[in-house]
Amino acid sequence: MKRIIAVSLAAGLATGLIGYNTTASGETDAARAPALTELPDGYRDWRLITVAHEEGKLNDIRAVLGNDIAIRAFREGAATFPDGTIIGRLAWDYHPLEESKAAFGAPQSFVAGLPKNGVQFMVKDAKKFAATGGWGYVEFDDGKPSTTAMPEACFSCHSIVKDRDFVFSRYAP
Repeated sequence: MKRIIAVSLAAGLATGLIGYNTTASGETDAARAPALTELPDGYRDWRLITVAHEEGKLNDIRAVLGNDIAIRAFREGAATFPDGTIIGRLAWDYHPLEESKAAFGAPQSFVAGLPKNGVQFMVKDAKKFAATGGWGYVEFDDGKPSTTAMPEACFSCHSIVKDRDFVFSRYAP
């Protein structure tokens, strides 16, 4: 019986020290990983935060979606978003709807065309992404993380809205 207790205590101590060492050093595999390595399951079914029309170089229409954590934070008017928040952006080029043009005599209604600029996500993890305001940025092209996207450029633009926790979008209930 004493031997079982001694082995159990030794195993518990070893497990505790390993766990302590991992968290004390601050280094984990997750901390070195990119914001996302694959598209979040079901992201196309997430709730709508807002829609936007971008002009200039981007010249697209877009839907901004959020996971449940994001939606809850937006609805509550959170000043900062909690860890686990994921905000997604889908964008398309657009063109006039021919039927609308015929009905009104001029282009009036515009509809989504081909997807543009991949699918982009912001992932909140204040500790992991401390250097970029607590947000990780990633773009997916054809379902794979982009090799040309520059998360630093995302943060550079998002720095303009630092007072809104680096989030451009506003909730459209």
